[in-house]
Amino acid sequence: MGANGRADSPSSTKTPPRGGAAGGELYSPSAKSPRAGILSSLLPTGLAASLFERRWAISGAVTVFLFIVATLTVTSTSSSPASFFSFFPSSGSVELVQHQQAAANVSSAPRPPHPGANVPRLAYLVSGSKGDLDRLWRALHALYHPRNLYVVHLDREAPVGERLELARRVANSTVFRRVGNVEVIRRANMVTYRGPTMVANTLHACAMLLRRSRDWDWFINLSASDYPLMTQDDILHAFSALPRNVNFIEHTGYLGWKESQRAKPLIVDPGLYSSQKQDIFYAGPTRREMPTAFKLFTGSAWVGLSRDFAEYVVWGWDNLPRTLLMYYANFISSPEGYFQTVLCNAPRFVPTVANHDLHHIQWDTPPRQHPHALGLADMDRMVRSDAPFARKFPRDDPVLDAIDAHLLGGRGWNGTMFVRGGWCGEEGDCVGHVAATGGEDSWVLWPGLGAERLRRLMDRIVRSEAFPNRQCK
Repeated sequence: MGANGRADSPSSTKTPPRGGAAGGELYSPSAKSPRAGILSSLLPTGLAASLFERRWAISGAVTVFLFIVATLTVTSTSSSPASFFSFFPSSGSVELVQHQQAAANVSSAPRPPHPGANVPRLAYLVSGSKGDLDRLWRALHALYHPRNLYVVHLDREAPVGERLELARRVANSTVFRRVGNVEVIRRANMVTYRGPTMVANTLHACAMLLRRSRDWDWFINLSASDYPLMTQDDILHAFSALPRNVNFIEHTGYLGWKESQRAKPLIVDPGLYSSQKQDIFYAGPTRREMPTAFKLFTGSAWVGLSRDFAEYVVWGWDNLPRTLLMYYANFISSPEGYFQTVLCNAPRFVPTVANHDLHHIQWDTPPRQHPHALGLADMDRMVRSDAPFARKFPRDDPVLDAIDAHLLGGRGWNGTMFVRGGWCGEEGDCVGHVAATGGEDSWVLWPGLGAERLRRLMDRIVRSEAFPNRQCK
């Protein structure tokens, strides 16, 4: 008991200041933080002070722990957030990880192929000359399909009015304008059938088609005097089962009389430099020797080229196509030898050639410069050939109407010139359906009897055991 009658207590006992505290006040956590007061009331005074003395050590430990967690998360082999949540397992985090993993599996699963992925695309050149406007227009409609590409050409012998009319008709066609797959060669070429200008015109069309799109499988050259013997649905259906590298080039390495009458004479094609159409002429009595750097082949001027081979002859990363193009510039009937000789001297393409030109052609006996003109009397032979095309047809011959009625399923449905197919929709309204869909369902095919005939032809020329034995012999 003190002098003033009060008992001694810690609060009244005076002790020296700690740590040089100003004003002689005691150091106490309650002076620094309200939370310390709470802990002081709950814990013994010595223990609470001891804990807060170490507050900086605790903060450092927490920082190190968080750093380790972040490091393990970043270096985890899994890209999923599961590597982070694995430190804090809970039902919510597990469900989140499982959901994210399921979404990743769905996105990485292969998508089923488009139902029309195996349907090929064909690229056509249809060319004509003076007076061929109407029959070229008719042939184009008989050949048309929104899935294909078309280049049409009237050569420089055709009057300017005919060439402009062809361009006007294409531009004003509802279907052609809507789909946008018909292109007119506006700067017309001069074409001489027996000279190299026909080869140049064919290469020109290939180049235009490759520039426009590489999304096609075969190039087929036709003239206005050709006509299909089956629908495009038939052809596309049958071609769907073929390897995309097959080339249809009729050929033989046996030249016979052509060696002396075509290979050795030197000719000049005025179509290379003249604006007026003239026949080829001989460059004199000089005759050249047969080549020893390559072997000559001959065959049909009408071909079906794979896109791979078309790129080879147009882009010419190997010099052979250019060398042979220069050689055939002075060769009689070079269209009947250029593609044959290029392919058969390029080992890469030899195993791809089918010895057929996809045409039914009848020759007179003895053969003349041009084939026999086909008529109604030849219908049976045309059908039995199983060929998709035939030539040569006279202008507006009744046989064309018979082909339309009996082989093409009645061209001219709903007052149009088109041949009906799957692309015309269930109602058979080709123009209306394309105007509504833009031809997006062009993979839908309605194959008929023509597809079965073409399948038989492919069995004979591509899928038979004789296929490799008829290549470049």
